[in-house]
Amino acid sequence: MAKNKRYENLKRKKRRRRIALVLIPLLLIIGSATVYGIFLFNKAATVAEGSQQGLERGEKSEKREVAVNPKHDNISILFVGVDDSEKRDMGSATRSDALILATLNEKQKSVKMVSIPRDSLVYIPSMGKEDKINHAYYNGVESTIETVEELFDVPVDYYVKMNFEAFIDVVDTLGGIQVDVPITFSEQDSKDRKNAITLEKGFQTLDGEQALALARTRKIDNDIERGKRQQLVLAAIIKKAASLGSITKYGDVMEALGDNITTNFKFGEMIALHDYATSGQSLQVESYHLEGSDLWTPTYYYAVDPTSLNTLSQTLQTHLGLNGLGERNESTLVNQSSSTTTDYQ
Repeated sequence: MAKNKRYENLKRKKRRRRIALVLIPLLLIIGSATVYGIFLFNKAATVAEGSQQGLERGEKSEKREVAVNPKHDNISILFVGVDDSEKRDMGSATRSDALILATLNEKQKSVKMVSIPRDSLVYIPSMGKEDKINHAYYNGVESTIETVEELFDVPVDYYVKMNFEAFIDVVDTLGGIQVDVPITFSEQDSKDRKNAITLEKGFQTLDGEQALALARTRKIDNDIERGKRQQLVLAAIIKKAASLGSITKYGDVMEALGDNITTNFKFGEMIALHDYATSGQSLQVESYHLEGSDLWTPTYYYAVDPTSLNTLSQTLQTHLGLNGLGERNESTLVNQSSSTTTDYQ
C-alpha cells in the first residue's frame, strides 16, 4: 500500500515537472510579448504627444455643437502636405503643396476623399479676400482649415500636416505600397535631382521616393490629375497600414512620423481609428475631385464649378450625417463631380 502511494506521489511530481517545462517558456513568451507591447504602446504615445499641436479654436470646429470622438462619431480629417525642407524654407511664405479632405463614416466604415487643387480660387477668411487656397497657409494651418470649412460648409475635425520626409519614411517603413500607376513619367526626387525617378504605367510596388514622385508630379498634365494621383497614393497607404501583420511595424511607423508630422489628434483618438481596420467590414474608399476651369487674370487660378462644389458639399454633409439625410442612399444626389470607389478587405 505504502509502495503504491510512493509511486503515485512520484508520478504527480513528474507530471508537475512536465507541466512546468511547458508553462514556464510559454509564460516567458507571453510576458515578453506583453512587456514589448507595453513598450511599443508607450513609444507610440510619446511620439504622438510630441507631434500633437492643438488649434486656437479649441477641440471642436465652430461648425460642431459638441466635440467628436472617432470611436463612435463620424469625423473629417484634412491632410496637408507641405515642403518645408531646409532647401525650400520660405518661412511665413510657405504654402501647402497638397490638400485632401477625408470624411469617415463610423457605421459604414467608409471614407470619402476630395482633392482640392492648390490654385483653386476661394475665399480665405483670415485674409478677408479671395485667393489661391494654398496661400491660406501663409497664416498657418488654422487658416487653411477655416478656408476648407468655408469652401465645403462642413467641419474639419482633425488635421494631419506631413512633410516630404515623413511621406517617404512611412512608405518605406510599410515596405512599399502597391499602386496602379496611371501614366509613364519622369520626376525629380526629394533632393531635386532632375528626372531621378522614372515610373512606367501599370500596377507595381513603389518605395517612398517613387510614391512621392507620383504624388507630387504636375508638369505632365494638370492639378486635377495630380490630385487623383495623390488620392491613389493615400488610399494605398491606408490599405497597407490596415493590413500590417507585425506589431513591430506600428512602432516603426510611429518613429518614422515622429518629427515630420503635426496633428491635433490625441493618442487615444488615433487608437480609435484602428477600428476602421479591424472591424471586419470591407473599408470602402471613394475619391472625388472638384470640377472647374482655367482662369487667367492674368494670374492663373482654378475656377471651381459652383454646381460641382454644391454637390460635393451635400455629399460630405450626408456622409458626416449633418444635413438630416442620415444614411440615405446618396445615389439620390445629382453628382456633378467625378468619383471612383475602392473596397479594401
